[in-house]
Amino acid sequence: MRITGITTHVVGTPWRNLTYVLVHTDEGLTGVGETRMLGRTDALVGYLREAEVNHIAGSDPFAVEDLVRRMRYGDFGRAGEIVMSGVAVVEMACWDIKGKALGVPVWQLLGGAVTDRVKAYANGWYTTERTPEAYHRAARRVVERGYRALKIDPFGTGHFELDAGRTREAVALIEAVRDAVGPDTELMIEMHGRFSPSTAVRLAHELAPFRPAWLEEPVPPENLKALRKVAEKVDIPIATGERVHDRTEFRELFESQAADIIQPDIGHLGGIWETRKLAATAETHYMMIAPHNVGGSVLTAASLQLAACTPNFKILEHFNDFADADIKQVVKGAPEVDPDTGCFTLSHAPGLGVELDTDAAAAFPQQQARFDLWAEGWERRAPTTHGSGR
Repeated sequence: MRITGITTHVVGTPWRNLTYVLVHTDEGLTGVGETRMLGRTDALVGYLREAEVNHIAGSDPFAVEDLVRRMRYGDFGRAGEIVMSGVAVVEMACWDIKGKALGVPVWQLLGGAVTDRVKAYANGWYTTERTPEAYHRAARRVVERGYRALKIDPFGTGHFELDAGRTREAVALIEAVRDAVGPDTELMIEMHGRFSPSTAVRLAHELAPFRPAWLEEPVPPENLKALRKVAEKVDIPIATGERVHDRTEFRELFESQAADIIQPDIGHLGGIWETRKLAATAETHYMMIAPHNVGGSVLTAASLQLAACTPNFKILEHFNDFADADIKQVVKGAPEVDPDTGCFTLSHAPGLGVELDTDAAAAFPQQQARFDLWAEGWERRAPTTHGSGR
């Protein structure tokens, strides 16, 4: 079996674009992969166009390791976010093809399942008025849908520091959410790498009474000494890793023991197998893995393949039930959270277990998307005239 080519399909939303890639073969099997970009979609599509000619076309989709190696290193450059995201979409599509050809789910090819259910946590649910009453109502709706965990960034436009007034506002929001969800629901605190170490530590102590499950990216993620400074002064578990695009760059994080939970994004780290390797290394350092997952349903399906066979997998982020829920229709067989358990149930369908509906995808053309962390809410722009496929 050989790869004959790829097609790209960009699904647009106001704040990020989802890039789907279909990998086609000479035996009629097609695999699907996905990544999401906040502002570099055209660069990604351009890279994929060149990689198709230089590395992808003519390759054996079963030889995943070799194809990843060539895409990653074959152009004699350092692989950053664009390249590793391109690698990821092609790599997970190849796993999809392999699973379909053999009639088994991808998790079976990665060593077999260690669980049949994967706990989910809700994100994207709190795009509402920034008042304790509004957040209380929104959080109640989350748990009524069956979620047993949710994440929130309550810090507004805070950057490096947070004054006394905004600190009180953030604490009031978290207090309202904890009251809404009860004592047994996991509540993750997202900081988006906003703060100085001293501010992050102060905020962690302010929020400690509400028992956060973790503190995510309390400081800019590139400074591990600053992260360790926070970790040494708080009792809340530290989570980080969504903005690291090469698993070798996690080495210092493991050695420093500055985090308890790592959060690689399968769509940016080079795909399923690269992330499985990282998870195995994390296991040797007694760290849990909770992938960053704010893309679409193909990324969720790929993350669940990893979750099924990973002993130190903690929980999976889920976005599509809340923000941009209408785009779920572009993927057939999209994974759903069981409202009775708050978990995804393991799929036994061949490959990734999902299919891209290209006609449905065409209804959501690429946009000039922008996510502005320092603005109040997500900054939205009108759609461009970019096409959705090629």
